[in-house]
Amino acid sequence: VGRITEDLVRRRAEHNNCEIFSLEEISLHQQEIEKLEHLDKWCRDLKILYLQNNLIPKIENVGKLKKLEYLNVALNNIERIENLEGCEELKKLDLTANFIGELSSIESLKCNIHLKELFLVGNPCTAFEGYRQFVVATLHQLKYLDSKEIERSERIKALQNYPEVKRKIREQEGAYLLKRAREKEEAQRRMQERKDEKQKQMDSKLGFDSHAEGDGEQERCRTENDDEDRKFWEEPTPYTPESRLETHRYIEEKRRAKDNIRESKKREKTAWTLVTAEGKVLNVNVPKLHFSLKDDEENNQIILDLAVYRHLDTSLLDVDVQPTYIRVLVKGKPFQLVLPEEVKPDSSCAKRSQTTGHLVVTMPKVCKIGDITQRSLNVVSTLGMSPREKLEVDPSKYSFPDVTKIIQEKERTGQGPIKLQPQKVTDVKKSCVDFENNEDVPPLI
Repeated sequence: VGRITEDLVRRRAEHNNCEIFSLEEISLHQQEIEKLEHLDKWCRDLKILYLQNNLIPKIENVGKLKKLEYLNVALNNIERIENLEGCEELKKLDLTANFIGELSSIESLKCNIHLKELFLVGNPCTAFEGYRQFVVATLHQLKYLDSKEIERSERIKALQNYPEVKRKIREQEGAYLLKRAREKEEAQRRMQERKDEKQKQMDSKLGFDSHAEGDGEQERCRTENDDEDRKFWEEPTPYTPESRLETHRYIEEKRRAKDNIRESKKREKTAWTLVTAEGKVLNVNVPKLHFSLKDDEENNQIILDLAVYRHLDTSLLDVDVQPTYIRVLVKGKPFQLVLPEEVKPDSSCAKRSQTTGHLVVTMPKVCKIGDITQRSLNVVSTLGMSPREKLEVDPSKYSFPDVTKIIQEKERTGQGPIKLQPQKVTDVKKSCVDFENNEDVPPLI
């Protein structure tokens, strides 16, 4: 991160509904923060502030935190104690494993009358002769120093020898400050050497690219990086704020380089073929997940159960239902399945199982008249009922007499079947010898 941003503070204020104006406690440890800022404006009600294991070089911008009771800035790059006079309620101050060599700077804590606990273990000043006596005699309000209780007899003795102890502390401080000046010069020189060496490598790389092969160039870069890593980590350096910052910058630079290589490989990666050039949809399972596809005929729907990872965030799933297939992106990897029947995308729904975490997609089928009829017949046969038979009207399966040709064309004169009847009677009369015609009896029709 490098800096304290509003977004960072809000994310760390989840326990306070992300509200920062009323925040009383916040933990900003291990955030690679290089400057202490903004908190005195955004979080005026802070009582507890954790800032350990960062890269903060100076205590600043906390003077307006009037309610601050506990400040933890252990494992940072702080070299002197300052700017805490405004923290009127400060009771506990943790400066463990910093670079405080100017021990006399603790005199600024005299204003913090409620200060009871102070931690300075792991700082260069703790190696000074008379360190504990000086602190005990300077800060009368202290009850504990480096987790050890200050006895009344210890304070009396420290006050008796205070002038002599103070003189020795000043001498040791002067020697330490001279040493720090040399360390800063050395760090500046090493930093400049690294820049020059890197520039030389860039120039040689540009010259080599004009005639180098691809594989040979990659191998050469890999060898150079390995040599650079070995030299950086094996070279002995003093433990200083500068070396700590330099190590952080080096690690960050390597991490960014790896991220860039990873991103470039992602861009170069060939896209998965989901649909052929002819428009055929393929079955694809790149994330290699188990699945089951159920045809629920009773509810006229198709159900897909995809065994996605139980603890996978749902935001990493993207479901796309089409009439003939379904596609699910699991962390960007496609799962695609061709469906046995056409479905309705608009009526489909996707849910996560609360027990297994699986993705369950329900897709209603597109209803057709033939499908409904067949389904009805299946239900009837299942219940043991005989379905109603229907007449077959296909003329090719049955033969019927052609009544239009019973009477020959030449005899079809007159007005329909009334004229045909006498002809039939005539035929019968001719065939019957004993037939006697009675005029009073009407003809049979």
